[in-house]
Amino acid sequence: MFTHSGDDSAIVVGAGLGGLAAAMRLGAKGWRVTVLDRLDRPGGRGSSVVRGGHRFDLGPTIVTMPDVFRELWEATGRVFDDDVDLRPMDPFYEIRWPDGARFRACSDTEHMVEEVRRLSPQDIRGYLRFLTGAEKRYEVGFKRLGRVPMHDIRETLKVLPAFARLRADRSILGHARAHVKDERLRMALSFHPLFIGGDPARVTSIYALVSHLEKEFGVHYAMGGVQAIADAMVRVIEAQGGQVRLGVTVDEIGVEGGRVTGVRCGNEHVSAPLVVSNADAGHTYSSLVKGRKRRWSPAKLNRQRWSMGLFVWYFGTKGTRQKWQDVGHHTIINGPRYEGLLRDIFRRGVLAEDMSLYLHRPSVTDPGVAPEGDDTFYALSPVPHLGWNSVDWTVERERYRAKVAKVLDQHIPGFEAHVSASHILTPLDFESRYLSPHGCGFSIEPRILQSAWFRPHNISEEAKGLYLVGAGTHPGAGLPGVISSAEVLGQLVPDAPQHDIRLAAE
Repeated sequence: MFTHSGDDSAIVVGAGLGGLAAAMRLGAKGWRVTVLDRLDRPGGRGSSVVRGGHRFDLGPTIVTMPDVFRELWEATGRVFDDDVDLRPMDPFYEIRWPDGARFRACSDTEHMVEEVRRLSPQDIRGYLRFLTGAEKRYEVGFKRLGRVPMHDIRETLKVLPAFARLRADRSILGHARAHVKDERLRMALSFHPLFIGGDPARVTSIYALVSHLEKEFGVHYAMGGVQAIADAMVRVIEAQGGQVRLGVTVDEIGVEGGRVTGVRCGNEHVSAPLVVSNADAGHTYSSLVKGRKRRWSPAKLNRQRWSMGLFVWYFGTKGTRQKWQDVGHHTIINGPRYEGLLRDIFRRGVLAEDMSLYLHRPSVTDPGVAPEGDDTFYALSPVPHLGWNSVDWTVERERYRAKVAKVLDQHIPGFEAHVSASHILTPLDFESRYLSPHGCGFSIEPRILQSAWFRPHNISEEAKGLYLVGAGTHPGAGLPGVISSAEVLGQLVPDAPQHDIRLAAE
């Protein structure tokens, strides 16, 4: 296996979006980077598979802060929009409830006020107050906290007064409840942490900032899916002189005398003075870094609250591009319960009989995801992670798919007769494909005492020269989070040794 060697070489473990962004940041600082990944496609959870002519985007589908990508590209001397075609969504998404009510989210405040008016006229004033508070939480939670290193507890302490003023101790659901009375609106204003693995009834109200992100920066889709972003990142890395090696499993991060020495892949040791792990932080510390841990011991990892698991059914339908015209690109389908379902998933570890779904239909925007005239979908249901030991997915897989189909049939009636391709991921697949502890969808849950300094740091205490990026480290999951983790890395890692850069140029 060919990799760079020398004291300006760096290894990135994992070609997820965080790892690829880290490689770009390191390349911009003069490091000669090799990215190693066990999968056959770059992108990690943002990769894709093709079944029967349908491209199924396996993970994230929404780009909410395109500027974090633009700034990443700018750091490498390139222009993001030259490499990736982003399309704004309008509306962002539609939320549906069992009583037939619908809520279409977009950036226009007047339109949003009318949406609120249709559901609950008495809540308009509270909704506007919620938006004002969301902007304040963005200033503190993302700009002051999410884009700077947090391995020094003093940085976290600096924001505590602002957190106190903004009632960060209150959950996002409690925050919504304090502003609006309608239960449907409370859901619409508080569900966003589910897209990064958090229980809205437990994660901090600071996550109201997502409502501001959507309004200020929009919701976008990358033509070709997030896979297209990952592929573009690989091209940048290669243009920088780096390389991305797929189908390579890293078994251990080498550490000697408290300093990283490289990685072991099977019987081969690849030397490097700098290693960045984009593997899940739990997997990094439980499996890749051997020996006694100073901070992230197995006992401490076991005490963490982990994000929920995901059941995702990807399916293609034949000849349906003109059917179901009222179903757009993003639809959130609520079941009969919200808070009760959250309790079952996050606190009881029970696979409930009812469910709520996120339905993704990219073919309305991107015809290339399916054969001509056909449709591509995925339906995602939050479920308990494997740590509860409450669900045998080898038994439940098909039964649960049938239950999902029954819910979907109320919105895309008769669709099963048209299904021509199918692919399913359960928490078992997240565990085996992504080496995700407990088969979680989003690593450690983003509770307030599992965020910032309390989360695995971007610079490791376990070995000099070891760094972490991705969903399991600061600032957390979601595309803005994992891309920002590489931005934080760029603030921590020094420029590569100048003499090696000069020799490489010669």
